[in-house]
Amino acid sequence: MSPRAPLAPGSASEVFRVFLRLGLTSFGGPIAHLAYFRKEFVRRRGWLDDAHFAQLLSVCQFLPGPASSQMGFAIGLFRGGWPGALAAFVAFTLPSSLLMLGFAAVTPHLGQGIGAAAVHGLKLVAVVVVAHGLLGMVRQLAPDAPRAIIAAGAVALIVLTGSAWVQLITIALGGMLGTWLCRHVTAPATAAFPVRYSHRGGAAFLTVFLIGLAGSLMWPTTNVPTAGGLSAAFYKVGALVFGGGHVVLPLLQQAVVDTGWVSPDRFLAGYGAAQAMPGPMFSLAAFLGAEVPLGLPAAVGGTIALLAAFLPGILLLLAVLPMWERLARRPWAASSMAGINAAVVGLLIAAFYDPVWTEGVHGTADFATAAIGFALLASMRVSALWIVLWCLTASIVVSLVK
Repeated sequence: MSPRAPLAPGSASEVFRVFLRLGLTSFGGPIAHLAYFRKEFVRRRGWLDDAHFAQLLSVCQFLPGPASSQMGFAIGLFRGGWPGALAAFVAFTLPSSLLMLGFAAVTPHLGQGIGAAAVHGLKLVAVVVVAHGLLGMVRQLAPDAPRAIIAAGAVALIVLTGSAWVQLITIALGGMLGTWLCRHVTAPATAAFPVRYSHRGGAAFLTVFLIGLAGSLMWPTTNVPTAGGLSAAFYKVGALVFGGGHVVLPLLQQAVVDTGWVSPDRFLAGYGAAQAMPGPMFSLAAFLGAEVPLGLPAAVGGTIALLAAFLPGILLLLAVLPMWERLARRPWAASSMAGINAAVVGLLIAAFYDPVWTEGVHGTADFATAAIGFALLASMRVSALWIVLWCLTASIVVSLVK
């Protein structure tokens, strides 16, 4: 067994201060967040060593849910116990969530003129960012023929059916095919984590997660949203989104657009706005929950969606941490996860075409704006904030000269 991470205990207030600064300044999406975390907690503060940081990253990539938020929660737990875990989650999530709730409040006033052009510019941001993220995911998660076949099969299933249940079946099939086609994928090295509860506690968290998942899957989907339906929809998204970040797009689309709760225009505008926010991409849930017409204050809907989206990933993380070393040694774990990730790539390809491309690109000017933004992001590696600024400016200029 590997030695436990050399962590000194800290206070929840210390954890809160550090994560609040990260929540206010961590632009760039999940991959950038992980770089910020390593700089802050490994190199600067020494809360983790490199070996345990890499192992924690493996855990969070293995599980569904928002990887950077799961890592932050775990680091807070290791450092400050349960108060530290809660402090890390609140501090890292609160700034972007409040910003997205604010955006939901002003969106209804952007229906004409420059406001409408700005909203359309945010749709083009979504085109650029998802295309760039998709390219990287294809290279990383479908780099060989077996995984490319799984991804292509997932695209075909989604395009031919478009059902929410088919998305779930596609993920499950990806895992099953992975155990057969991806046996060449090697498992990461394992390590023990300094959690303060036993395997029995992990089993209790897993039970709660499974009860929530069963309830969310059985909850009837209707065109009339309710608080319970909203909770079920976002819990299901959080429980089934492998990889976080852009991967959440197809499941969110299924949850709120296909049900008629949120229009495609508002959905993509919110997704584009989320690219300009610091902190976790899952804060988009606050915007979407506020947009769903529950007959309640928008902040209530946003809070319900936000908590429901984050809860399953945190429950699974807590379930796996004390038993990770034993689980990761299973011969099927790495190959099954490789197949799931390849299937997720296929889901994202299908979602990129519809609704991201079909709703965002309506002509030559839109295509040119998106192409230039993609070139800036892919070749010059500029911040996503510059992509937001470019797409907004170009869209507004085009609207003024028409």
